[in-house]
Amino acid sequence: MIELISQIVLGLLSIYILFKFIQSIQLVPTQKAYIVERLGNYHKTLGPGFHALVPFFDLVKYKQDLREETIEVQPQECFTKDNVKVEVDGVIYLAVIDPVNASYGVTDYRFAAVQLAQTTTRSIIGTMNLDDTFEDRAIINKEVVEVLSEMEKAWGIRVLRYEIKNIYTPKTIQNAMERQMTAERERRATISRSEGIMQSTINDAEGEKSEIINVSEGEMQRRINEAEGVAQEIESLAEATAISIEEIADALSQDKGKEAMQMRLAERYISQLSKLANEKNDVIIPKDITNYDAIMQGLSLDKISIVPEEKKE
Repeated sequence: MIELISQIVLGLLSIYILFKFIQSIQLVPTQKAYIVERLGNYHKTLGPGFHALVPFFDLVKYKQDLREETIEVQPQECFTKDNVKVEVDGVIYLAVIDPVNASYGVTDYRFAAVQLAQTTTRSIIGTMNLDDTFEDRAIINKEVVEVLSEMEKAWGIRVLRYEIKNIYTPKTIQNAMERQMTAERERRATISRSEGIMQSTINDAEGEKSEIINVSEGEMQRRINEAEGVAQEIESLAEATAISIEEIADALSQDKGKEAMQMRLAERYISQLSKLANEKNDVIIPKDITNYDAIMQGLSLDKISIVPEEKKE
């Protein structure tokens, strides 16, 4: 009986020793870090690969994941600067950069990071008005990351990002905000309509102004053109008259020039005289119209009178 018990004890002891030898062989995956203690004290950190430990002396105490983790921050109640209660939740993105400090520097770095993020968020929101909490989320996220980064060395973690997911407000506040947004939209619509009317009025005035300017410029250009045309006409008549006078003077200086001029004047005289022969006119003429010399010497404008028919009585 005693031998049987001894055999059982030896068998169990052998199994235990074999288990310890097997346990001393460690295969560490990629992006993992194992913390080994020897006789209760930190001994070394095992990186990815195959490792053989000393049985009964070495023990893998902690296994740290070096990949980036996503940790949700549960909703918490916060009060803004204007005494409005809101509920805020978020997400922390962090990674272990020092497995030793992550194992021994803090009991649970995940829980600690969440608690610090919540307290920091409450403190920041307490300094902001309600409207600012919606508009300045990026500022809140940045300040939370800065506070968590101060614990990077002590806790062996690095906070990569912090994002606020939702900001919940009471129903009464939501209704007030909706009314405020409606009023703001109506105000913007009114301003847009007034600006449109104002711009339309300005455009109409500009159009009328341009039209008046164009009409006045066109009228001014027409008058300038007419004046230039009259000036050119007068200049042409003057030049033609001057040339005609020069030609007449040259003709008179020629032989028989004066006789030819007198004959021409006589023809013009008879031609103009024939035009006066009208039933509506009374014509007073010299007694002897065949005596050209006497007519030319005694002819003057005050000796010829034309009286219209309607004034004869």
